[in-house]
Formats: sequence, structure tokens, C-alpha cells
Amino acid sequence: MSGHSKWSTIKHKKAREDAKRGKAFTKIIREITVAAREGGGDPESNPRLRAAVQAAKAANMPADNIKRAVQRGTGELPGVTYEEASYEGYGPGGVAVMVEVLTDNRNRTTAELRHLFSKHGGNLGENGCVAWVFTRKGLILVPREGGPSEDELMEIVLEAGAEDLDTDDEELFRIYTASDELHQVKDALERAGVETESAQFDMEPSTTVRLEGKQALQMVKLMNAFDDHDDVQDVWANFDIDEEVLASA
Repeated sequence: MSGHSKWSTIKHKKAREDAKRGKAFTKIIREITVAAREGGGDPESNPRLRAAVQAAKAANMPADNIKRAVQRGTGELPGVTYEEASYEGYGPGGVAVMVEVLTDNRNRTTAELRHLFSKHGGNLGENGCVAWVFTRKGLILVPREGGPSEDELMEIVLEAGAEDLDTDDEELFRIYTASDELHQVKDALERAGVETESAQFDMEPSTTVRLEGKQALQMVKLMNAFDDHDDVQDVWANFDIDEEVLASA
């Protein structure tokens, strides 16, 4: 796996621990609210909402919290209006960084993200400055334990339209799809009785930047700072860093 893919997997495993402590609730509630606002409150006809509700259940969020978040999105309950926004910039060593947020105050969020970039050896850029480096993909994670064999999973996902099955990780299978095929492949897995741990969009970089030493540590600290920010839903970067450095951060 590239450094980018390694980080994505490590981040997901960290998210499991955050979910156990309820730390992930704020971000998931925002996603449910916006998904319901944009596509309606029925998960069956709203794939984005269905994925968000699945994430909420995986994080052991109480059903009442999920229901209220949906109702705030559909307007049945009053609530804060969140705006979707994307930011682009550069990390240490010229690494391309993309950040997606849900915010109720864009000016505040912009200032805070600019500060985080600067604090960790990077800088906030203009829209479009690094977007060309990335291609939007679908990413589905399937636990190995108790799941299908590699051959069985390969047959299911390729028939459903997936592009690739990554088997490098010891705990998870990583299934890549075109962005518009994500939910189709996930539905095929559900019909086959295969448990999925998450289904989300990912940004795949066309090139990577190798980082070592101080710059590698700065980059990991920057990524962690973004992950810890309540407004940030996702962050992607095209670094390549040794797995030992990533895992120790």
C-alpha cells in the first residue's frame, strides 16, 4: 500500500477507538443531518444517509440521536444549518492536501484551518491548487474475521462493478470502486450477506511525495490535527511515509 493508503487504514482503526468513546458522534450527526437535508429522510432511497446511519450504528450511537439528526435535516426539528466546503493546501515538503468540512461558520473554520496548516509546516492554498492530483473513488472496508475468503469476495465485488480488491492489510479487505459505483457494490455485498465496516468516498492521488524525518512527523501531526477538528469530515494527502512512523503517531 502507498503511504496514503496506509494512513487511510490507520485512521479507520483509530476511528473505531474514537467511536467507543463517543468522540465520533459530532461528525456523524452532522453528516446525517446534511445527508437528510440533501436527499430526504428515508435511508432506503438516500444512499448517503444510509451510509451515515450505518456509521452511526457502528459507533453505537443511540437510535434516538440518529432519529433527531435525521429530523433536523428534514426540517421536522429545529437545528443548526451546516454548509459543505472544501479546502486545499500544502503540507510539509509540498504534499498536496484536501480537506472536506461541514461547518456552521465558514469564516471561523477557514481561519482555524489556515492556522493548523501554518502551525505544522504547511499553508492553505486557493481552490483548485491541488485538486488535480486526486481522483474521487469509492472505498469499502470488509473485516477479514468471520467474513468470506479472498476468492469469494473477489467474485462478488468484481461482478458488482468494483475496480480492485486490496488484500495487503491483515485485518481488512479494501474494495475500490468508481465513485458512482460505491453504493451499488455495497448493496451487492449486503445481498450476499457480507458485513461491511464502512463505505465512503476516498481521494486517490496520482502521484505521491516521499517524506522522512522531521517533515514526516510534521505531516502526521497535521493530519491528526485535522482529524481532531470537529468541522473536518475527511482529509486526504499524497504523502508517502514509512508505516512505522504513521503507526507511532
